[in-house]
Amino acid sequence: MIAHPPHNACHALVALADALVRESPTPTPRRFLCLLGSRAAGIRSGPLALLDLCGGGTDPLPGRGFRREFDDATRGQVRHFAGTARAVTLFGARATWLLSVHVRHDAPGSADGRLGEAAIRFAMLLLHDQIPVEAAPGWLQSALCMANEIPPGEHTPSA
Repeated sequence: MIAHPPHNACHALVALADALVRESPTPTPRRFLCLLGSRAAGIRSGPLALLDLCGGGTDPLPGRGFRREFDDATRGQVRHFAGTARAVTLFGARATWLLSVHVRHDAPGSADGRLGEAAIRFAMLLLHDQIPVEAAPGWLQSALCMANEIPPGEHTPSA
């Protein structure tokens, strides 16, 4: 299991993915993305998923800790990433990207645009068996999270 400080939302996302991988039996890629969307972005299953995605979901893992290219200085990056990855299971990669750009207004090249593209890439890698579900936590850690760095505006809790 990968352990990280609780104030880092990106590391909390990795820990959540690690916990999901450890469930028995290990979920399929689609189920993993659905569970991640549920627990990291409040996206329910079935037809309610569409309502949750349209409403922006919830933010159970607020905070920062994402690499600078994904950091938009807000505390909702986990929700954004997990919700976008979940959307791929409903709409596919192309439609999710179009919705991200034209409905959510996540401009390509912006921090939000890059984070959305990373979420789509992550979902497609899983769904097309290019990375196994068991490798998802490591992919998230290496692709998204800052390395032992406190994000701007964050502070380490006093001991």
